[in-house]
Amino acid sequence: MLKKNLLSIAVVTAAMSLAACNDKEAVTEPVEPAATTDVAVEPETTTDMPAEAVAESNDAMAVDAAATQSIGEMAAGNENLTILTEALQAADLDDMMMAEGQYTVFAPTDDAFAALLTKLNVTKEQLLGDKEMLTSVLTYHVVPMVVKAADIPYGTAIDTANGQTISISDANVITDASGNTANIVGTDMMATNGVVHVIDTVLLPK
Repeated sequence: MLKKNLLSIAVVTAAMSLAACNDKEAVTEPVEPAATTDVAVEPETTTDMPAEAVAESNDAMAVDAAATQSIGEMAAGNENLTILTEALQAADLDDMMMAEGQYTVFAPTDDAFAALLTKLNVTKEQLLGDKEMLTSVLTYHVVPMVVKAADIPYGTAIDTANGQTISISDANVITDASGNTANIVGTDMMATNGVVHVIDTVLLPK
């Protein structure tokens, strides 16, 4: 009788344990794995250009961005180049200095022209009235190509639009065909049609 009771208790206990396990499985929900996000990493952009070439390219873009006026427009807007502007107009060269092209202009200041008037013992009106002489003198200040300060061929004869030559020392001193000298006092004023270097003396051809 005791054996039978023990067997009955064992059966009931096993049944209860099995029921408990079933209940636990019923209420336990599966856990979904955490979502992952793939981050795309773009490769770094590299350039095969040497550092010097990149710098030159940047300089060229800077110059292009800065050059918004022609040589004629720059001269007309500069308070120190008013007589040069009047002279270009009197010699009918102002259109050339505003047109497309590649020019280097050595631009005398108003003080340089004032010194020339004293040297020649003439008035500004007399100077501007001599178109032939003005044309000869003004074209002597023009080189028909772009020559930046860093590219000036020192000690070499440089052809001008006048047909005669000038020479420039490494001290940035110009010697003209008449033996006079002029100092370059401002460089690399970039224009859409070339470059302007400012000088303190009017150059004179022979």
